[in-house]
Amino acid sequence: MSDAHGIVTIDTGFQRPRFDAAYLIVENGRGAFIDCGTQHSIPAMLDALAAHGLQPGDVDWLILTHVHLDHAGGAGALMRRLPNARLAVHPRGAPHMIDPEKLVAGATAVYGEEEIARSYGEILPIDEARVRVVEDGDTIELAGRPLLCIDTPGHARHHLCVWDERSRSWFTGDTFGLSYREFDNDDGAPFVIPTTSPVQFEPEPLKQSIATLLARDPQAMYLTHFGRVDEVQRLAVDLVDQIDAMVALAVAADAREDRHAWLVTALTGLYISRAKAHGCPLSPDDVRALLGVDIELNAQGLEVWLARQNRASRPVQVR
Repeated sequence: MSDAHGIVTIDTGFQRPRFDAAYLIVENGRGAFIDCGTQHSIPAMLDALAAHGLQPGDVDWLILTHVHLDHAGGAGALMRRLPNARLAVHPRGAPHMIDPEKLVAGATAVYGEEEIARSYGEILPIDEARVRVVEDGDTIELAGRPLLCIDTPGHARHHLCVWDERSRSWFTGDTFGLSYREFDNDDGAPFVIPTTSPVQFEPEPLKQSIATLLARDPQAMYLTHFGRVDEVQRLAVDLVDQIDAMVALAVAADAREDRHAWLVTALTGLYISRAKAHGCPLSPDDVRALLGVDIELNAQGLEVWLARQNRASRPVQVR
């Protein structure tokens, strides 16, 4: 279902319902997708077009917030179904979409070939002639509707967010955190946590990116995980508070032999406590189960950040 501004939320079906979203913007009979899930998500993407009176040839753009596979793994396969579309992507992400070999190799090293096939399907290259590299401040036109793209590092260095003046909203990828609908309280108010997944988490750039989004006084944020959220100012405060708390936990864990396990436990406690204070209806066990993968990835991302910090502070050896 589209909202008043022609924005359609698509559940890509990745991992579980209401976990991973893509968006379709419909304007004057033309369409643009923002993010696309995996190869397994293509039927849902095409169904969304049909439900809103569009054909694959009516899509002008596939815009990627970044090239992590839950957002972009299906881009190559989807572009083969969209004959007139161009791909818009951050300069750092474009090479991985044109030649995904390194992207696939890195993911396979972490998850294994079987899991890559199960979760993401085949990751296909995109013809360079169909790729538009989007610099900070570039505008993409969709049938006269401007979509402003800005560089938003912090979660990843190849991350951009998309401003839609019509709805006064941002499409935020992972910059504005994760807000699963199961965590909404009884008043429908959303709960949010940051995502620090490896390997490019940087706390200060992430906080600055959040501030940049707020500077336009947005009415809503469209998150990939999951859906539209309002109460933007409150959520932004929550995100910044948690980024600081998570960094403090990482620093406290740094010298421990059981660093990873301790950090997973500490992050779990942080999110359970904050969910309870928010009035989230889930039990601690349910919070732990629903956030289990995110907690593991956040712990890994914090540890990668710690390793970079430690290398940067190491004295230079003079010989």
